[in-house]
Amino acid sequence: MIPKTLYARMAVVLVVLFALVAVLYALISNSAIRHYLDQVNLQLNRDLAQNLVADRNLVAEGRIDEAALKETFQQYMVINPSIEIYLLDRKGNILSYSADPGKVKRRRVSLEPIEAFIREDGGRILLGDDPRSHDRQKAFSVTPVPSTEHPEGYLYVVLSGEEFEAADKVARESFLLRLSGWSVVASLGFGLLAGLLLFRLLTRRLRQLSTRMEGFNRNDFALLPADGGYKDDDGDEVDGLGITFERMAVRIQDQLHQLKSQDSLRRRLVAQVSHDLRTPLTSMQGYLESLSLKGDDLSAAEREEYLATALRQSRRLSRLLDELFELAALEARETLPRPEAFSPAELVQDVVQKYQLMASRESVGLEMITPGPLPFVNADIGLTERVLENLIENAFSHTPRGGAIFLELTRDGEQVKIAVRDSGKGIASADIDHIFDPFYQVRGQVESGRHAGLGLAIARRIIELQGGTIWAERDVPRGAVIVFTLPVS
Repeated sequence: MIPKTLYARMAVVLVVLFALVAVLYALISNSAIRHYLDQVNLQLNRDLAQNLVADRNLVAEGRIDEAALKETFQQYMVINPSIEIYLLDRKGNILSYSADPGKVKRRRVSLEPIEAFIREDGGRILLGDDPRSHDRQKAFSVTPVPSTEHPEGYLYVVLSGEEFEAADKVARESFLLRLSGWSVVASLGFGLLAGLLLFRLLTRRLRQLSTRMEGFNRNDFALLPADGGYKDDDGDEVDGLGITFERMAVRIQDQLHQLKSQDSLRRRLVAQVSHDLRTPLTSMQGYLESLSLKGDDLSAAEREEYLATALRQSRRLSRLLDELFELAALEARETLPRPEAFSPAELVQDVVQKYQLMASRESVGLEMITPGPLPFVNADIGLTERVLENLIENAFSHTPRGGAIFLELTRDGEQVKIAVRDSGKGIASADIDHIFDPFYQVRGQVESGRHAGLGLAIARRIIELQGGTIWAERDVPRGAVIVFTLPVS
Protein backbone atom coordinates (compact mmCIF):
# COMPACT_ATOMS: atom_id res chain seq x y z
CA MET A 1 0.00 0.00 0.00
CA ILE A 2 1.46 3.33 -1.07
CA PRO A 3 1.44 6.00 1.68
CA LYS A 4 -0.73 9.00 0.90
CA THR A 5 0.86 11.72 2.98
CA LEU A 6 4.19 13.37 2.23
CA TYR A 7 5.45 12.61 5.74
CA ALA A 8 4.62 8.90 5.39
CA ARG A 9 6.37 8.70 2.04
CA MET A 10 9.43 10.49 3.38
CA ALA A 11 9.43 8.13 6.38
CA VAL A 12 9.31 5.06 4.13
CA VAL A 13 12.13 6.45 1.99
CA LEU A 14 14.19 7.14 5.13
CA VAL A 15 13.64 3.61 6.49
CA VAL A 16 14.64 2.06 3.15
CA LEU A 17 17.66 4.35 2.96
CA PHE A 18 18.82 3.42 6.46
CA ALA A 19 18.33 -0.28 5.70
CA LEU A 20 20.48 0.07 2.59
CA VAL A 21 23.07 1.98 4.62
CA ALA A 22 23.11 -0.83 7.21
CA VAL A 23 23.61 -3.50 4.52
CA LEU A 24 26.27 -1.43 2.80
CA TYR A 25 28.01 -0.80 6.14
CA ALA A 26 28.02 -4.51 6.92
CA LEU A 27 29.52 -5.37 3.54
CA ILE A 28 32.13 -2.62 3.70
CA SER A 29 33.07 -3.34 7.31
CA ASN A 30 33.38 -7.09 6.62
CA SER A 31 35.61 -6.41 3.61
CA ALA A 32 37.64 -3.82 5.55
CA ILE A 33 38.16 -6.18 8.51
CA ARG A 34 39.26 -8.99 6.21
CA HIS A 35 41.60 -6.62 4.37
CA TYR A 36 42.95 -5.38 7.68
CA LEU A 37 43.60 -8.91 8.99
CA ASP A 38 45.31 -9.90 5.75
CA GLN A 39 47.50 -6.80 5.95
CA VAL A 40 48.48 -7.47 9.57
CA ASN A 41 49.00 -11.14 8.95
CA LEU A 42 51.19 -10.47 5.92
CA GLN A 43 53.28 -7.82 7.68
CA LEU A 44 53.89 -10.13 10.65
CA ASN A 45 54.59 -13.30 8.64
CA ARG A 46 56.04 -12.03 5.38
CA ASP A 47 59.39 -13.79 5.99
CA LEU A 48 57.82 -16.87 7.60
CA ALA A 49 58.65 -19.18 4.66
CA GLN A 50 62.26 -17.97 4.51
CA ASN A 51 62.64 -18.35 8.29
CA LEU A 52 61.23 -21.87 8.19
CA VAL A 53 63.84 -22.89 5.65
CA ALA A 54 66.64 -21.35 7.71
CA ASP A 55 65.50 -22.34 11.22
CA ARG A 56 64.32 -25.86 10.49
CA ASN A 57 67.36 -26.77 8.32
CA LEU A 58 65.15 -27.86 5.46
CA VAL A 59 68.04 -27.61 2.99
CA ALA A 60 70.88 -30.09 3.29
CA GLU A 61 73.73 -30.36 0.79
CA GLY A 62 71.83 -28.18 -1.66
CA ARG A 63 68.63 -30.26 -1.64
CA ILE A 64 65.37 -30.35 0.32
CA ASP A 65 65.58 -32.55 3.37
CA GLU A 66 62.36 -34.52 3.01
CA ALA A 67 62.54 -35.85 6.57
CA ALA A 68 63.03 -32.39 8.07
CA LEU A 69 60.18 -31.07 5.92
CA LYS A 70 57.83 -33.81 7.10
CA GLU A 71 58.78 -33.13 10.72
CA THR A 72 58.16 -29.40 10.17
CA PHE A 73 54.73 -30.15 8.78
CA GLN A 74 53.83 -32.15 11.86
CA GLN A 75 55.22 -29.68 14.37
CA TYR A 76 53.64 -26.59 12.83
CA MET A 77 50.26 -28.26 12.64
CA VAL A 78 50.51 -28.39 16.45
CA ILE A 79 52.41 -25.16 17.16
CA ASN A 80 50.64 -22.86 14.68
CA PRO A 81 47.58 -24.55 13.20
CA SER A 82 46.51 -21.28 11.52
CA ILE A 83 49.07 -21.75 8.72
CA GLU A 84 49.36 -24.38 6.01
CA ILE A 85 52.71 -25.30 4.40
CA TYR A 86 53.05 -26.54 0.81
CA LEU A 87 56.09 -27.59 -1.20
CA LEU A 88 55.84 -26.61 -4.87
CA ASP A 89 57.97 -27.36 -7.87
CA ARG A 90 59.09 -24.67 -10.30
CA LYS A 91 55.83 -24.98 -12.28
CA GLY A 92 53.64 -24.52 -9.20
CA ASN A 93 52.65 -28.17 -8.84
CA ILE A 94 52.03 -29.22 -5.22
CA LEU A 95 54.55 -31.87 -4.16
CA SER A 96 53.74 -32.19 -0.45
CA TYR A 97 51.84 -30.29 2.23
CA SER A 98 50.90 -30.10 5.90
CA ALA A 99 47.14 -29.93 5.42
CA ASP A 100 44.61 -32.71 5.62
CA PRO A 101 44.97 -34.63 2.34
CA GLY A 102 41.25 -35.01 1.91
CA LYS A 103 40.68 -31.26 1.81
CA VAL A 104 43.28 -30.15 -0.74
CA LYS A 105 41.41 -29.52 -4.01
CA ARG A 106 44.14 -28.01 -6.20
CA ARG A 107 47.12 -29.84 -7.70
CA ARG A 108 48.93 -26.66 -8.61
CA VAL A 109 48.85 -22.93 -7.78
CA SER A 110 49.46 -19.90 -9.99
CA LEU A 111 53.07 -18.70 -10.11
CA GLU A 112 52.27 -15.04 -10.97
CA PRO A 113 51.58 -13.85 -7.37
CA ILE A 114 54.54 -15.99 -6.14
CA GLU A 115 56.97 -14.37 -8.58
CA ALA A 116 55.56 -10.91 -7.75
CA PHE A 117 56.03 -11.64 -4.03
CA ILE A 118 59.68 -12.61 -4.54
CA ARG A 119 60.35 -9.48 -6.67
CA GLU A 120 58.79 -7.05 -4.16
CA ASP A 121 59.95 -6.14 -0.67
CA GLY A 122 56.46 -5.56 0.71
CA GLY A 123 53.87 -2.82 0.82
CA ARG A 124 50.85 -4.07 -1.11
CA ILE A 125 48.86 -7.16 -0.25
CA LEU A 126 49.39 -10.09 -2.63
CA LEU A 127 46.90 -12.93 -2.62
CA GLY A 128 47.76 -16.36 -3.86
CA ASP A 129 45.70 -19.44 -4.69
CA ASP A 130 44.28 -21.41 -1.76
CA PRO A 131 44.85 -25.13 -2.43
CA ARG A 132 41.74 -25.91 -0.38
CA SER A 133 39.48 -24.06 -2.86
CA HIS A 134 39.12 -23.83 -6.60
CA ASP A 135 38.55 -20.08 -6.66
CA ARG A 136 39.51 -18.55 -3.28
CA GLN A 137 42.71 -16.58 -2.70
CA LYS A 138 44.56 -15.83 0.55
CA ALA A 139 47.58 -14.00 1.93
CA PHE A 140 50.77 -16.09 1.79
CA SER A 141 54.52 -16.20 2.35
CA VAL A 142 56.89 -17.92 -0.07
CA THR A 143 60.60 -18.51 -0.61
CA PRO A 144 62.60 -20.36 -3.27
CA VAL A 145 64.23 -23.66 -2.18
CA PRO A 146 66.87 -24.85 -1.79
CA SER A 147 68.15 -21.29 -2.61
CA THR A 148 67.30 -18.22 -4.55
CA GLU A 149 70.28 -18.68 -6.86
CA HIS A 150 69.41 -22.34 -7.64
CA PRO A 151 65.69 -22.79 -7.01
CA GLU A 152 64.18 -26.21 -7.50
CA GLY A 153 60.84 -25.20 -6.09
CA TYR A 154 59.09 -23.07 -3.53
CA LEU A 155 58.04 -23.32 0.09
CA TYR A 156 54.52 -21.89 -0.05
CA VAL A 157 52.89 -20.93 3.30
CA VAL A 158 49.19 -19.99 3.42
CA LEU A 159 48.89 -17.58 6.37
CA SER A 160 45.20 -18.06 7.13
CA GLY A 161 44.42 -21.69 6.82
CA GLU A 162 41.35 -23.71 7.72
CA GLU A 163 42.03 -23.51 11.44
CA PHE A 164 42.40 -19.73 11.20
CA GLU A 165 39.05 -19.45 9.37
CA ALA A 166 37.35 -21.55 12.03
CA ALA A 167 38.77 -19.36 14.79
CA ASP A 168 37.81 -16.23 12.82
CA LYS A 169 34.23 -17.46 12.49
CA VAL A 170 34.01 -18.10 16.22
CA ALA A 171 35.41 -14.61 16.90
CA ARG A 172 32.89 -13.00 14.58
CA GLU A 173 30.07 -14.72 16.38
CA SER A 174 31.47 -13.78 19.76
CA PHE A 175 30.05 -11.32 22.22
CA LEU A 176 32.30 -8.51 20.97
CA LEU A 177 31.03 -8.66 17.38
CA ARG A 178 27.43 -9.03 18.56
CA LEU A 179 27.97 -5.99 20.75
CA SER A 180 29.43 -4.12 17.80
CA GLY A 181 26.45 -5.15 15.66
CA TRP A 182 24.00 -3.97 18.28
CA SER A 183 25.91 -0.69 18.49
CA VAL A 184 25.48 -0.21 14.75
CA VAL A 185 21.78 -1.08 14.98
CA ALA A 186 21.34 1.32 17.89
CA SER A 187 23.15 4.11 16.01
CA LEU A 188 21.07 3.57 12.88
CA GLY A 189 17.90 3.38 14.96
CA PHE A 190 18.72 6.64 16.69
CA GLY A 191 19.47 8.26 13.33
CA LEU A 192 16.19 6.94 11.95
CA LEU A 193 14.17 8.33 14.85
CA ALA A 194 15.99 11.66 14.62
CA GLY A 195 15.32 11.77 10.89
CA LEU A 196 11.63 10.99 11.34
CA LEU A 197 11.34 13.72 13.98
CA LEU A 198 13.14 16.16 11.70
CA PHE A 199 10.85 15.27 8.80
CA ARG A 200 7.87 15.80 11.10
CA LEU A 201 9.08 19.28 11.98
CA LEU A 202 9.82 20.13 8.34
CA THR A 203 6.46 18.90 7.04
CA ARG A 204 4.55 20.68 9.81
CA ARG A 205 4.87 24.00 7.98
CA LEU A 206 3.67 22.33 4.80
CA ARG A 207 0.66 20.93 6.66
CA GLN A 208 -0.11 24.39 8.03
CA LEU A 209 0.11 25.85 4.53
CA SER A 210 -2.11 23.07 3.21
CA THR A 211 -4.66 23.83 5.95
CA ARG A 212 -4.67 27.53 4.96
CA MET A 213 -5.18 26.59 1.32
CA GLU A 214 -8.03 24.25 2.20
CA GLY A 215 -9.66 26.96 4.34
CA PHE A 216 -9.36 29.45 1.51
CA ASN A 217 -11.04 26.92 -0.78
CA ARG A 218 -13.83 26.08 1.70
CA ASN A 219 -14.96 29.69 2.05
CA ASP A 220 -15.23 29.98 -1.76
CA PHE A 221 -12.20 32.30 -1.92
CA ALA A 222 -14.18 34.96 -0.09
CA LEU A 223 -11.72 35.57 2.76
CA LEU A 224 -8.04 36.21 2.26
CA PRO A 225 -5.79 33.95 4.39
CA ALA A 226 -4.10 35.62 7.33
CA ASP A 227 -0.45 36.59 7.03
CA GLY A 228 1.62 33.44 7.55
CA GLY A 229 4.78 35.32 8.50
CA TYR A 230 6.73 33.99 5.56
CA LYS A 231 10.12 35.53 4.79
CA ASP A 232 10.40 37.02 1.33
CA ASP A 233 14.13 37.67 1.08
CA ASP A 234 16.07 35.00 2.98
CA GLY A 235 13.36 32.37 3.47
CA ASP A 236 13.47 28.75 2.36
CA GLU A 237 11.34 26.92 -0.23
CA VAL A 238 8.36 26.68 2.15
CA ASP A 239 8.47 30.46 2.65
CA GLY A 240 8.57 30.90 -1.11
CA LEU A 241 5.60 28.56 -1.52
CA GLY A 242 3.64 30.40 1.18
CA ILE A 243 4.33 33.81 -0.34
CA THR A 244 3.33 32.50 -3.78
CA PHE A 245 0.07 31.17 -2.32
CA GLU A 246 -0.74 34.48 -0.61
CA ARG A 247 -0.08 36.40 -3.82
CA MET A 248 -2.14 33.90 -5.75
CA ALA A 249 -4.99 34.27 -3.24
CA VAL A 250 -4.92 38.06 -3.65
CA ARG A 251 -4.94 37.69 -7.41
CA ILE A 252 -7.79 35.17 -7.31
CA GLN A 253 -9.87 37.54 -5.19
CA ASP A 254 -9.04 40.42 -7.50
CA GLN A 255 -10.09 38.36 -10.51
CA LEU A 256 -13.29 37.30 -8.74
CA HIS A 257 -14.10 40.94 -8.05
CA GLN A 258 -13.40 41.74 -11.69
CA LEU A 259 -15.64 38.87 -12.81
CA LYS A 260 -18.42 40.10 -10.54
CA SER A 261 -17.93 43.62 -11.85
CA GLN A 262 -17.93 42.36 -15.43
CA ASP A 263 -21.06 40.33 -14.76
CA SER A 264 -22.78 43.36 -13.28
CA LEU A 265 -21.64 45.44 -16.24
CA ARG A 266 -22.90 42.76 -18.61
CA ARG A 267 -26.31 42.79 -16.98
CA ARG A 268 -26.48 46.58 -17.22
CA LEU A 269 -25.24 46.39 -20.79
CA VAL A 270 -27.92 43.88 -21.76
CA ALA A 271 -30.58 46.06 -20.14
CA GLN A 272 -29.21 49.18 -21.85
CA VAL A 273 -28.91 47.44 -25.22
CA SER A 274 -32.47 46.23 -24.91
CA HIS A 275 -33.61 49.78 -24.17
CA ASP A 276 -31.52 51.39 -26.92
CA LEU A 277 -32.62 48.84 -29.50
CA ARG A 278 -36.24 49.09 -28.49
CA THR A 279 -36.34 52.90 -28.82
CA PRO A 280 -35.50 53.18 -32.56
CA LEU A 281 -37.40 50.00 -33.33
CA THR A 282 -40.52 51.29 -31.61
CA SER A 283 -40.22 54.69 -33.28
CA MET A 284 -39.61 53.18 -36.73
CA GLN A 285 -42.44 50.68 -36.28
CA GLY A 286 -44.83 53.43 -35.17
CA TYR A 287 -44.16 55.65 -38.17
CA LEU A 288 -44.37 52.72 -40.59
CA GLU A 289 -47.65 51.56 -39.06
CA SER A 290 -49.01 55.10 -39.34
CA LEU A 291 -48.05 55.16 -43.01
CA SER A 292 -49.66 51.77 -43.52
CA LEU A 293 -52.91 52.65 -41.74
CA LYS A 294 -53.34 56.31 -42.67
CA GLY A 295 -51.31 56.52 -45.84
CA ASP A 296 -54.23 57.78 -47.97
CA ASP A 297 -55.25 60.40 -45.37
CA LEU A 298 -51.77 61.92 -45.03
CA SER A 299 -50.47 64.70 -47.16
CA ALA A 300 -47.37 64.26 -49.26
CA ALA A 301 -45.35 66.37 -46.81
CA GLU A 302 -46.51 64.26 -43.87
CA ARG A 303 -45.72 60.99 -45.69
CA GLU A 304 -42.27 62.33 -46.56
CA GLU A 305 -41.70 63.36 -42.93
CA TYR A 306 -42.84 59.94 -41.65
CA LEU A 307 -40.56 58.13 -44.09
CA ALA A 308 -37.61 60.39 -43.23
CA THR A 309 -38.12 59.74 -39.52
CA ALA A 310 -38.39 55.97 -40.04
CA LEU A 311 -35.27 56.04 -42.22
CA ARG A 312 -33.39 58.07 -39.61
CA GLN A 313 -34.33 55.58 -36.88
CA SER A 314 -33.34 52.71 -39.16
CA ARG A 315 -29.92 54.24 -39.69
CA ARG A 316 -29.56 54.83 -35.98
CA LEU A 317 -30.44 51.18 -35.30
CA SER A 318 -27.96 50.03 -37.93
CA ARG A 319 -25.20 52.16 -36.44
CA LEU A 320 -25.98 50.88 -32.96
CA LEU A 321 -25.74 47.27 -34.12
CA ASP A 322 -22.48 47.96 -35.98
CA GLU A 323 -20.94 49.52 -32.88
CA LEU A 324 -22.14 46.62 -30.71
CA PHE A 325 -20.52 44.09 -33.05
CA GLU A 326 -17.35 46.18 -33.22
CA LEU A 327 -17.06 46.42 -29.42
CA ALA A 328 -17.79 42.71 -29.01
CA ALA A 329 -15.08 41.84 -31.54
CA LEU A 330 -12.57 44.05 -29.73
CA GLU A 331 -13.46 42.59 -26.33
CA ALA A 332 -13.18 39.02 -27.66
CA ARG A 333 -9.87 39.93 -29.38
CA GLU A 334 -11.30 38.87 -32.73
CA THR A 335 -10.11 42.23 -34.05
CA LEU A 336 -6.42 42.64 -33.24
CA PRO A 337 -4.19 45.58 -34.22
CA ARG A 338 -1.52 45.17 -36.88
CA PRO A 339 1.12 47.69 -35.78
CA GLU A 340 3.31 49.51 -38.28
CA ALA A 341 5.35 52.69 -38.24
CA PHE A 342 3.57 55.80 -39.55
CA SER A 343 3.47 59.55 -39.06
CA PRO A 344 0.73 60.55 -36.58
CA ALA A 345 0.67 64.12 -37.91
CA GLU A 346 -0.15 62.94 -41.45
CA LEU A 347 -2.95 60.66 -40.20
CA VAL A 348 -4.49 63.44 -38.07
CA GLN A 349 -4.24 65.86 -40.98
CA ASP A 350 -6.08 63.40 -43.26
CA VAL A 351 -8.86 62.88 -40.70
CA VAL A 352 -9.22 66.65 -40.18
CA GLN A 353 -9.57 67.15 -43.94
CA LYS A 354 -12.27 64.46 -44.02
CA TYR A 355 -14.39 66.37 -41.47
CA GLN A 356 -13.88 69.90 -42.85
CA LEU A 357 -17.16 69.76 -44.79
CA MET A 358 -19.11 68.81 -41.65
CA ALA A 359 -17.35 71.57 -39.74
CA SER A 360 -18.34 74.15 -42.36
CA ARG A 361 -21.93 72.90 -42.42
CA GLU A 362 -22.25 73.18 -38.64
CA SER A 363 -20.20 76.41 -38.33
CA VAL A 364 -17.58 74.72 -36.10
CA GLY A 365 -13.88 75.37 -36.43
CA LEU A 366 -11.69 72.28 -36.86
CA GLU A 367 -7.92 72.68 -36.65
CA MET A 368 -4.78 70.61 -36.00
CA ILE A 369 -2.04 72.02 -33.74
CA THR A 370 1.48 70.53 -33.67
CA PRO A 371 4.56 72.07 -32.06
CA GLY A 372 6.96 70.73 -34.69
CA PRO A 373 8.29 67.49 -36.17
CA LEU A 374 7.09 64.35 -34.40
CA PRO A 375 8.51 60.80 -34.48
CA PHE A 376 6.71 57.91 -36.08
CA VAL A 377 4.45 55.81 -33.88
CA ASN A 378 3.97 52.05 -33.86
CA ALA A 379 0.24 51.36 -34.16
CA ASP A 380 -2.52 50.16 -36.46
CA ILE A 381 -3.38 52.96 -38.91
CA GLY A 382 -6.96 51.85 -39.51
CA LEU A 383 -7.83 51.39 -35.84
CA THR A 384 -6.14 54.66 -34.86
CA GLU A 385 -8.16 56.46 -37.56
CA ARG A 386 -11.30 54.85 -36.09
CA VAL A 387 -10.41 56.32 -32.68
CA LEU A 388 -9.91 59.79 -34.14
CA GLU A 389 -13.25 59.58 -35.97
CA ASN A 390 -15.08 58.56 -32.79
CA LEU A 391 -13.50 61.38 -30.77
CA ILE A 392 -14.13 64.03 -33.44
CA GLU A 393 -17.76 62.96 -33.88
CA ASN A 394 -18.17 62.99 -30.12
CA ALA A 395 -16.68 66.50 -30.02
CA PHE A 396 -19.08 67.67 -32.76
CA SER A 397 -22.07 66.42 -30.74
CA HIS A 398 -20.98 68.59 -27.77
CA THR A 399 -19.75 71.70 -29.57
CA PRO A 400 -22.31 74.47 -30.31
CA ARG A 401 -22.38 76.48 -33.55
CA GLY A 402 -19.57 78.98 -33.58
CA GLY A 403 -17.41 76.77 -31.41
CA ALA A 404 -14.11 75.12 -32.24
CA ILE A 405 -12.42 71.71 -32.09
CA PHE A 406 -8.64 71.39 -31.85
CA LEU A 407 -6.45 68.32 -32.32
CA GLU A 408 -3.13 68.83 -30.54
CA LEU A 409 -0.10 66.56 -31.02
CA THR A 410 2.88 66.56 -28.66
CA ARG A 411 5.68 64.20 -27.73
CA ASP A 412 5.75 62.83 -24.18
CA GLY A 413 8.91 60.75 -23.68
CA GLU A 414 8.58 57.50 -25.61
CA GLN A 415 4.96 58.29 -26.55
CA VAL A 416 3.11 60.68 -28.79
CA LYS A 417 0.15 62.31 -27.10
CA ILE A 418 -2.92 63.29 -29.17
CA ALA A 419 -5.60 65.49 -27.55
CA VAL A 420 -9.05 66.27 -28.99
CA ARG A 421 -10.26 69.51 -27.39
CA ASP A 422 -13.73 71.09 -27.88
CA SER A 423 -15.34 74.32 -26.71
CA GLY A 424 -18.55 72.76 -25.45
CA LYS A 425 -19.96 72.88 -21.97
CA GLY A 426 -17.41 70.38 -20.63
CA ILE A 427 -17.76 67.25 -18.55
CA ALA A 428 -19.25 67.24 -15.08
CA SER A 429 -17.15 65.86 -12.23
CA ALA A 430 -19.69 63.07 -11.70
CA ASP A 431 -19.41 61.99 -15.34
CA ILE A 432 -15.68 62.18 -16.03
CA ASP A 433 -14.95 58.72 -14.56
CA HIS A 434 -17.74 57.02 -16.52
CA ILE A 435 -17.74 58.47 -20.02
CA PHE A 436 -15.76 55.48 -21.35
CA ASP A 437 -18.37 53.01 -20.07
CA PRO A 438 -20.58 51.48 -22.79
CA PHE A 439 -23.92 53.28 -23.31
CA TYR A 440 -23.05 55.96 -20.78
CA GLN A 441 -24.75 59.23 -21.66
CA VAL A 442 -23.58 62.50 -20.14
CA ARG A 443 -26.28 63.99 -17.93
CA GLY A 444 -28.47 66.53 -19.67
CA GLN A 445 -27.25 65.54 -23.14
CA VAL A 446 -29.77 65.85 -25.91
CA GLU A 447 -30.06 62.76 -28.09
CA SER A 448 -28.32 63.64 -31.32
CA GLY A 449 -28.62 60.32 -33.13
CA ARG A 450 -24.96 60.53 -34.13
CA HIS A 451 -23.79 57.91 -31.63
CA ALA A 452 -25.21 55.32 -29.26
CA GLY A 453 -22.86 55.79 -26.33
CA LEU A 454 -20.33 53.20 -27.56
CA GLY A 455 -17.83 55.42 -29.38
CA LEU A 456 -15.65 56.20 -26.36
CA ALA A 457 -15.81 52.57 -25.15
CA ILE A 458 -14.61 51.41 -28.57
CA ALA A 459 -11.85 54.06 -28.57
CA ARG A 460 -10.62 52.98 -25.15
CA ARG A 461 -10.47 49.31 -26.15
CA ILE A 462 -8.55 50.08 -29.35
CA ILE A 463 -5.98 52.24 -27.55
CA GLU A 464 -5.48 49.63 -24.83
CA LEU A 465 -4.90 46.91 -27.44
CA GLN A 466 -2.18 49.09 -28.97
CA GLY A 467 -0.34 49.60 -25.70
CA GLY A 468 -1.51 53.18 -25.10
CA THR A 469 -3.72 54.95 -22.59
CA ILE A 470 -6.74 57.22 -22.93
CA TRP A 471 -8.35 59.58 -20.46
CA ALA A 472 -10.63 62.62 -20.19
CA GLU A 473 -9.91 66.08 -18.77
CA ARG A 474 -11.99 69.17 -18.01
CA ASP A 475 -10.86 72.22 -19.94
CA VAL A 476 -10.75 75.69 -18.43
CA PRO A 477 -12.85 77.78 -18.58
CA ARG A 478 -15.11 75.44 -20.56
CA GLY A 479 -14.97 72.47 -22.87
CA ALA A 480 -13.65 68.92 -22.63
CA VAL A 481 -10.42 67.19 -23.64
CA ILE A 482 -9.99 63.53 -24.58
CA VAL A 483 -6.33 62.49 -24.64
CA PHE A 484 -4.73 59.27 -25.83
CA THR A 485 -1.16 58.10 -26.33
CA LEU A 486 0.62 55.85 -28.82
CA PRO A 487 4.11 54.32 -28.42
CA VAL A 488 6.94 55.79 -30.45
CA SER A 489 8.26 53.48 -33.16
